[in-house]
Amino acid sequence: MIELINLEKKYDNVTPLKDVSTVINNGDVISVIGPSGTGKSTLLRCINMLEKPTSGHILIDGVDITDPKCDLSKARRKMGMVFQSFNLFGHLTVIENLMLAPMDILKKSKQEAYETGVELLRRVGLAGRELQYPEQLSGGQKQRVAIARTLAMDPDLILLDEPTSALDPTMVGEVQAVIRDLSRSGKTMMIVTHEMSFARAICNRVFYMDEGGIYEDGTPEQIFDAPRKELTRRFIRKLKVLEFVIDSRDFDFIGAGTEIDLYCLQNDIAPKEKYNIRLVIEELIQQILLPKLKTVDMTVTVEYSPSDQSATVSSDYCGEMFDPRESENELSLALLRNAADKIDYSFNADAERQNHIEIKIKRFKG
Repeated sequence: MIELINLEKKYDNVTPLKDVSTVINNGDVISVIGPSGTGKSTLLRCINMLEKPTSGHILIDGVDITDPKCDLSKARRKMGMVFQSFNLFGHLTVIENLMLAPMDILKKSKQEAYETGVELLRRVGLAGRELQYPEQLSGGQKQRVAIARTLAMDPDLILLDEPTSALDPTMVGEVQAVIRDLSRSGKTMMIVTHEMSFARAICNRVFYMDEGGIYEDGTPEQIFDAPRKELTRRFIRKLKVLEFVIDSRDFDFIGAGTEIDLYCLQNDIAPKEKYNIRLVIEELIQQILLPKLKTVDMTVTVEYSPSDQSATVSSDYCGEMFDPRESENELSLALLRNAADKIDYSFNADAERQNHIEIKIKRFKG
């Protein structure tokens, strides 16, 4: 079992990990996903102590490997890491790459290391390649050798950092097939990947990383089908988001309209949908909400999903319960309904902005 306690990693200009705490159980296969720059690779490198955490603790089977007194080389024998760039020794043959660490670190005999290496190459589909050099292999074959080399140390934990990102698309499948087989072996694994369908297929847990840590931790079904948190939802649906904060009746709606036009252009949103987005914001915010609200404190969010070409406009605003669907401004309400496929309203007295309205923009076919 691995336990992370208040783990933090700071660099001069950025802090990718802030107060990360979690437990990784024996046999867990965890896909680590999230936008670039959110600390995914840093998390793996800290667990393997390739990066020294700024603060916090990493316990492996109860042993704190961040303790200066810990025998780090001994602790690392329980972990294997597969990198993006293979890191094979070019002057050694494939089998020599696999034999080196077991002989030097585990003190295995040459014969035992050779037999284990041959068996592992067979397991990753590279039987007969023992005497070739890395330069004679394709990218996918090199990565499979790198995986076999990791397995040669028989680690309890396998860390894979974007194992297919450096590969030609035609070679990705062969490496994924090996990892998929490995995920059924009972080994504890953590895999950083941008391949969502692959992540879902192999894991029993998903870490979605954002805002300096594990933003959401759940099963593949929860994370990919029903994420509980907003940033996870946006990432999974690949939503393009535009947000405004309106805190004055003198808000620059003309400038906001220009931003909306640019947002629609950048995301190839059809002119009719763009018109409806602008109309909904004008009628909802300017004609219905602003005249009604005593205090102006609201957010307006436009979300667009390229996958299904759907757009949503939502607003959170302060004050007493007020459902815009019950507005006395019948003309604006009629225009709003005509531009929408669906309008939902909710009120949460404990929220920072208690009122929430969400409007799904009507789509035009053809």
